[in-house]
Amino acid sequence: MRAAVLTAFGSPLQIGSVSRPEAAEGHVLVRIKASAVNPLDLKICKGQAAHARHSPPAILGIDVAGVVESVGAGVAGFAPGDEVYGMTGGVGGLQGSLAEFVAADARLLAPKPKTLDMRQAAALPLIFITASEGLVDRAHVRGGQKVLVHGGAGGVGHIAVQLARAFDAEVFATGSVKDKAYIEGIGASFIDYKETPVEAYVAAHTAARGFDLVYDTVGGAVLDASFNAVARFGHVVSALGWGTHALAPLSFRAASYSGVFTLLPILTGEGRAHHGDILREATRLVEAGKIVPRLDPRRFNLDTIMQAHAALESGAATGKIVLDIAT
Repeated sequence: MRAAVLTAFGSPLQIGSVSRPEAAEGHVLVRIKASAVNPLDLKICKGQAAHARHSPPAILGIDVAGVVESVGAGVAGFAPGDEVYGMTGGVGGLQGSLAEFVAADARLLAPKPKTLDMRQAAALPLIFITASEGLVDRAHVRGGQKVLVHGGAGGVGHIAVQLARAFDAEVFATGSVKDKAYIEGIGASFIDYKETPVEAYVAAHTAARGFDLVYDTVGGAVLDASFNAVARFGHVVSALGWGTHALAPLSFRAASYSGVFTLLPILTGEGRAHHGDILREATRLVEAGKIVPRLDPRRFNLDTIMQAHAALESGAATGKIVLDIAT
């Protein structure tokens, strides 16, 4: 099969022929139709993601959408011809989705939403799982809460906004002025983070009380700002909890903090079935019209993978960048 292979850190991916995998026990062989590009892919290529444990020679690509080709022993719930999607590899030494086929752990897969095409489905797994683990698993989002999402037009952010809205929360989201119309279009009140200090938007939107739940998708100083924006007894969740942070603002509010490390089940093997369950819920919400992934309109494939990486690195993408692997 054809695949894009990382042969050395810092080198362009090489397109070549590699052995086609087979579906071992508990695994499903998927003919890949589409694969998303994520910021982590760029870090792995540069050798800047030791936590992903994916060393050359390696096939990248975390998100996959495709059609079941065959199933291994002990697999129930999937059959050849089924359309599926999932976050199945590209880290931890597991083959990723920049190839024509992948043998994936069946627990990591779910039926693809019928209302989405393959490209749209491939955009969802990593960002939906990350949003759900933070909002649902860690913070137990519920109706009536005031939820603040930092980076509301970003990959995880735009899903977090829609997911919180699906739980009938009142949602606010920070972003740039260029993203105002989009953020408001998915149901959140827009906050211009460049022009509005934390104290000002907390006062304006919560009468200085603070937000019940804050989801930080940016990290760094934005996580520090989150500790100052949360209400007493509230909850801050971050998908980018790197660095050193003062916890006093959080402690003085008797608030809680949770980190999200979405790769853990792939890296350790623990909790993989839960990822499949989360994506089944994603399918339900998508088919109910509650979740709509945002895709960059440009088209890429295996042969233009490095252009796709450059497009993501430029910061100019409007939505997830998705590769067409097969038609």
